[in-house]
Amino acid sequence: MAKRRGAAVLAGGVLLALLSQGSAAAQETEVSGGYVSWTLDTGELTLGGSTAPAWFPAAGGSADPETGAADLELGGTAQLVPSVGTAPPLILAGLRLRLDGDSGALHARTAVEGQARELALAEVKPGASVVRAGGVTWTGLEASLTDEGAELLSRHSGSAFAEGDGLGRLAVTVGTGGEPARATPPPPPPPPPPPLEPTATVAAPALSADSEQTVVGEGFEPGEVLLVSIDQDTRYQVTADRAGRVSRTFPVYATAAAGEHTVELRGVSGERDATARFTVHAPMSLENKGH
Repeated sequence: MAKRRGAAVLAGGVLLALLSQGSAAAQETEVSGGYVSWTLDTGELTLGGSTAPAWFPAAGGSADPETGAADLELGGTAQLVPSVGTAPPLILAGLRLRLDGDSGALHARTAVEGQARELALAEVKPGASVVRAGGVTWTGLEASLTDEGAELLSRHSGSAFAEGDGLGRLAVTVGTGGEPARATPPPPPPPPPPPLEPTATVAAPALSADSEQTVVGEGFEPGEVLLVSIDQDTRYQVTADRAGRVSRTFPVYATAAAGEHTVELRGVSGERDATARFTVHAPMSLENKGH
């Protein structure tokens, strides 16, 4: 009999636990649209090359207005762009924001050395939440790099990142009442400025033979490959940096003729080019050297 009572108590406890779990799960509500904004306040990274907040639609998931928990799938991709160096943007897809009321995490999917990888990019410290009719808003969510997130960014950018480094702030607004969230989408970005005409300048407008000259080009596309030609003789290849700038030093041979010479920077596509001119002095005669 005692064994039966113990089994009954155990069964009752399991049933109660299952019922409690069912009650807690019932609080979660499928989200019906919304937005997540992500603002980076670190000088080492930008989102898509801009310091403005990046916005991502809430493509699915659930939220619990009472506990502040949420599991949100975000649409779109994020581009983490290093502010220094020439590393390309780190593309993050499959963004997922999870909050449990006391902690949270931002998950992402990316490619590392040609292999797809999913990781917890950042820990997210919950902020304030406001429940309203048909929706929930979270503000002041602070993101900081996880150990694997820091390792990924360090390897990709060549800069040093550490676990706990700040990764900006998040704000969330989602609908939970069956109607689309009344979140205001970001205004359309301003039209891009017209492309700059590339320019080329030389360090020394005039110089003597058997010396060195440097050409600097600006206004090219970041990452654009350019050919450097001196007097229409292609000699070098350079790549524009993140600011669209290139620089190349080259020798002016002792046999260079006196007079005007040219150095041209031309994209490999042949569509963009810039030319600079410089003068090579005539060599001094022996009589003048003696004086």
